[in-house]
Amino acid sequence: MRQSYFLPLLLISFVCTSVRAQMAPPAEDARLYDIANAPSADRLEADITKLANFGTRHTLSDTTSDVRGIGAARRWIFSEFEKISKACGGCLEVFYQRNLVPEGESRRIPTATWVVNVVAIQRGTADPNRLVMMSGDIDSRISDPVNFTDDSPGANDNASGMAGVIEAARVLTKYKFPGSIAYVGLSGEEQGLFGGKGLAAYALEKEWELLGVLNNDMIGNITGIDGVTDNTSFRIFSEPYYPKSANDERENTYRRFFGGEVDGPSRQLARYIHRVTTQYTTNLNPMMIYRLDRFGRGGHHRPFNDAGFPGIRIMETHENYTQQHQDIRTEDGIEYGDKLEHVNFPYAAKLTGVNAITLAGLAAAPPPPPLVMIGGTVEPSARLRWEKPVTKTEIAGYYVHYRLTTEAQWTHKRFVPADKLDYTFTNIVVDNYFFGVSAVGKDGNESVVVFPSTLIPRGTR
Repeated sequence: MRQSYFLPLLLISFVCTSVRAQMAPPAEDARLYDIANAPSADRLEADITKLANFGTRHTLSDTTSDVRGIGAARRWIFSEFEKISKACGGCLEVFYQRNLVPEGESRRIPTATWVVNVVAIQRGTADPNRLVMMSGDIDSRISDPVNFTDDSPGANDNASGMAGVIEAARVLTKYKFPGSIAYVGLSGEEQGLFGGKGLAAYALEKEWELLGVLNNDMIGNITGIDGVTDNTSFRIFSEPYYPKSANDERENTYRRFFGGEVDGPSRQLARYIHRVTTQYTTNLNPMMIYRLDRFGRGGHHRPFNDAGFPGIRIMETHENYTQQHQDIRTEDGIEYGDKLEHVNFPYAAKLTGVNAITLAGLAAAPPPPPLVMIGGTVEPSARLRWEKPVTKTEIAGYYVHYRLTTEAQWTHKRFVPADKLDYTFTNIVVDNYFFGVSAVGKDGNESVVVFPSTLIPRGTR
């Protein structure tokens, strides 16, 4: 009798174990709620004040003084990263990355100039060469782009973004992640995005697996030139696909017949930020802006896009142009200049929290599938196949995402266990939907979604 009971119990146990193995991981990572609220408005105020008090941080300003100019600013940033590293037992690799801009390269850099970035890397425990990056700009400017002597406090543009990077490092170095996080201060933004160009080239040279760049440029203003005061929204700017692919006839043909015009890697990174912000923060509305940057303009994520890396810009919703690139003055009753009094520090803390949960979620998740393929027939079905990422981060499985072609965000997803690399939809007309695949870890953190880039070869199963 005991044996007859034993076999059914063994079978039930096996079935239950199999069911558990097929179940999706948790829908949330509780750590990210804490991380979203961890950035301190007081610490941001102190750091933004410190940066503004260097007088000017113009790329061509003094590099030897300890109290004024871009040299003093970048050495202070370096020292802050070193302090953070000491507090976490040496968990940051802190270094300068520099490149020489030769004379004549830019009208805004009339003489040969070293553009120096400050980099701090928190190495991952499983995939140390897989990185996500948060950047802010060190430099500032006033009305004349080559005036490097007069005061240019740059409190919001861009001490706010640079202070956000330092604060995110303080928060996230209290945790360990499978992937790496880079905290970066870029220089030369106002003269032609030279810091980003130099670091993007460095990343290619070092063969970084750079999954995303979060460029933070002006995250502290809540009262715009339009008269609106709003601390409950922010903008995410992203390109639809990489410029280097714009003239690729094969890719253009694929997009023409199968879609994907708004589904490149940078756009998927923007959707990821939108999703985690909606999930882990309160009273904060992310606005997806389907454009590289403000109308006719380009930020420091652009050089990374040009190099083939996904990159976006996080920014306040309501700008005030009287405070950007302006000599400090009062004119017709209007105060001009990028001064401390215009920065809302609690708002900067909220946007720093958005960056922190994005960095944490992507560093915790497995990398995305390197290739996703799709097949469709003149029947109500669609089939996806993908490649397994090369990673030491444990993969719980994959999510197959889908949405109507008219929808901006992924609206539905289905879990596929880690031992499967394909999925077939039935009773869904492929003509009406877009599809994508992400990898997910056992803690519930997902990679960005990857849009299909080719068709499943004919005659394959």
